[in-house]
Amino acid sequence: MSKDNLGHGLIHWLADQNATLYVRREERRNSKAQALKIAKALEREQPLTLFPEGTTGPGDQLLPFRSTLLEAAAYAQKEVQIRPVALDYGAAATEVGWFHEPGKDNILRILGRRGTLPVTVNLLAPVAHGDRKALANAARNAIAETLASSRGPTPLYPAR
Repeated sequence: MSKDNLGHGLIHWLADQNATLYVRREERRNSKAQALKIAKALEREQPLTLFPEGTTGPGDQLLPFRSTLLEAAAYAQKEVQIRPVALDYGAAATEVGWFHEPGKDNILRILGRRGTLPVTVNLLAPVAHGDRKALANAARNAIAETLASSRGPTPLYPAR
């Protein structure tokens, strides 16, 4: 999934090659229709990735998860499995963070850096989902615990 406005046409083209589902974050009144669209996509065999923070941050903090679009799990016509994924950039987290910087500048900065960029991808155990807020909290807590175990306590903000 991606926000509807990715900017550059090449980025849109690349996203389209993976059957990306676009959401319009500014259309909050249309969130149920978007959740239903996500639910339909969840019924396909292709995995779907949702970034519940809904924005970018400095890289050293886990932002609140927005639960609205997670309602899609309840709307899906088949059982769906929700598996949180914790991306851990370790000491480079703040360097990779995308905060107060246009996306194009961030990409060019990351691609132009010297050396390798280690990242650990932690595929976590599925979380039970009842209502969307419980699902958001369970996923966020699992990710926070994983990051804290590898790089120390992760600043947590109150869940929404």
